[in-house]
Amino acid sequence: MNVQWYPGHMAKAKRMMQENIKLIDVVIELVDARIPLSSKNPDIDSLAAHKSRVILLNKYDMADPKFNEAWQSYYEDKGFYTALVNSKSGKGIKQVKEIIEKASAAKIERDRKRGILNRPVRAMVVGIPNVGKSTFINSLAGRASAKTGNKPGVTKGKQWIRLNKNIELLDTPGLLWPKFEDQEVGTRLAWIGSINDNILNTSELSMELIIFLNQHYPDAISKRYDIPVPEVIEDIKSTLPVLEQIAIKRLCLLKGGEPDIDRAALILIDDFRSVRLGNITLEFPELA
Repeated sequence: MNVQWYPGHMAKAKRMMQENIKLIDVVIELVDARIPLSSKNPDIDSLAAHKSRVILLNKYDMADPKFNEAWQSYYEDKGFYTALVNSKSGKGIKQVKEIIEKASAAKIERDRKRGILNRPVRAMVVGIPNVGKSTFINSLAGRASAKTGNKPGVTKGKQWIRLNKNIELLDTPGLLWPKFEDQEVGTRLAWIGSINDNILNTSELSMELIIFLNQHYPDAISKRYDIPVPEVIEDIKSTLPVLEQIAIKRLCLLKGGEPDIDRAALILIDDFRSVRLGNITLEFPELA
């Protein structure tokens, strides 16, 4: 499945970030804990060169717990300050201000030596669409400072938010990169909802998800839908009986009683995104 999505407003957002980066002391990048590598925008590394970097693994409550700390260690080994956060519930949010202070300690010391005192640390918050940046900012600020939504592309322009006298945040629109060289990256982004669903073939997307789950979480589908699932599913064609069984179980039938594969596919994708299939991580640090 070939997935590419880079609407015009993202090119504009990237230019805006490039224009504002000179004002920034710390770059905070949110990644999705279910795909900590695929949800990290490679363009941010060049954009944020020579800046202190923070990686927040958001939605960690939706990921497989046994991989969260391993991914955290992966990024810490690369020199990032990290934290596991759940922006919706607020878990992990309290430590973020401390992490920002640690990441900006060298900058504050440079200012002190130059006689500059009490200038707020300016942090830019970046991430892919639908990774939860605005929800994170609102949770950190303790108020509704940024627009939020459950679909990609809610934040269209920049927003400055003052957390306190010491920290100011710049919220930015969700940003992907112009081309996914590895199509598995595009597929993972589509699974979690960071690609506009309107451009996707959700039936094919669900079939590829079935193959992944069969390999790594073999009980997830059978437990959710109470259906038998083959031990080995190797290709798209062999996923069709699984979708047919889901359709029958959920009474998704066409005229004549035929299983509605398209509706079953949507159910499967929605159940994954809503964690009804369980806590699932889609990529693993040992393969990074």
